[in-house]
Amino acid sequence: TGPPGGSAARRGTGTGVGVVRQTAGMRHDTAAPESGPLCAGTPGRITALDALRGFALCGIVFINIPQTMDMFDYAGQMPFGLRFFVLGRFYPIFYLLFGLGFGLFLRSAARSSARPRPLLVRRFAALALMGAVLHLIQPGEVLLPFAVAGLLVLLPASYLPQRGVVAVGTVLTIAGILAGVGGFGLLPGLFTLGFALAKLRVPRTLHRRAPQLAVLVAAGAALAAASLGLVALELPAMAQPRIGLLLSTSMSACYAGLFLLLMRTPAARPLDAVLAPMGRMALTNYFTAALLFVPLGLAMGLHDSSLWGRTAALGAGILALQAVWSPLWLRAFAYGPLEWVWRCATYWRILPIKERVQSRSGPPGIH
Repeated sequence: TGPPGGSAARRGTGTGVGVVRQTAGMRHDTAAPESGPLCAGTPGRITALDALRGFALCGIVFINIPQTMDMFDYAGQMPFGLRFFVLGRFYPIFYLLFGLGFGLFLRSAARSSARPRPLLVRRFAALALMGAVLHLIQPGEVLLPFAVAGLLVLLPASYLPQRGVVAVGTVLTIAGILAGVGGFGLLPGLFTLGFALAKLRVPRTLHRRAPQLAVLVAAGAALAAASLGLVALELPAMAQPRIGLLLSTSMSACYAGLFLLLMRTPAARPLDAVLAPMGRMALTNYFTAALLFVPLGLAMGLHDSSLWGRTAALGAGILALQAVWSPLWLRAFAYGPLEWVWRCATYWRILPIKERVQSRSGPPGIH
């Protein structure tokens, strides 16, 4: 039930090209003392990126359910809006944010440890273990591949200079699209590009990057339009997955750029209130979503069916529940339950779950 290359791609879900699971919540650079709508909430935290992750979480759950319930045999009956605007459009955002989060973590760890990379390796190992456990509930989950990609791609990339990381990420992303092997083909490149954004300290200057975001949206829209034009040409079958990946990636870029621009408007306050807590607890919400939609989906008769209306209702109900419980939890605790477990496993000791201000003698913040 992973991204393209899995069941969805084999069953010909068109230009949606695959699905990715929600990844772990990532905290952001504690050295960013900015303010404003992009940096609201906890001082030093770029909550716009939390909200962006929560936004992607909302799109992914509507694909995770039918994919896990083996509903893509009836993909021809999938509503157009779901197929065109949601299927495969959100996982590139998670790839990028996941790589960004690891880059920020390594930077944070380097401020208090002479050997930060062993902490990064332990973080990958803990994520792999959680992925293995989740696989028992939701076969095909993506956390284990994320951990493997982190070890094989991000760890070596951490030794490269900034320009080298950008170049490698760009080449790997283009190669992933040209390979046409599905969404996992994009993982190394977008992981590395996200890592490069951390090296370049982009999150700290996000509030000054409206022009770059506008260019991102325009470029994404142009590539999406070109992709749709290629689809209309009815090119050979071997070209279709590559066009689908280009369309998914370009639309994801549009979504991310437009969302971050929207976070510069008065809409930022309600978006931040609803989506940022969900994004901060993305790992926990990912697990709880699977714990809910697997048994409920079976009870609702979704398995191997074309009951798309029930699927949408189930996804909306899960998101509504998470939108309520995430801020309630974070009022009492600094981390989501699984985010806290991940943090403790990284440092190999029990750390306070209510810690909101880093102590002078404690470990650095976990991004």
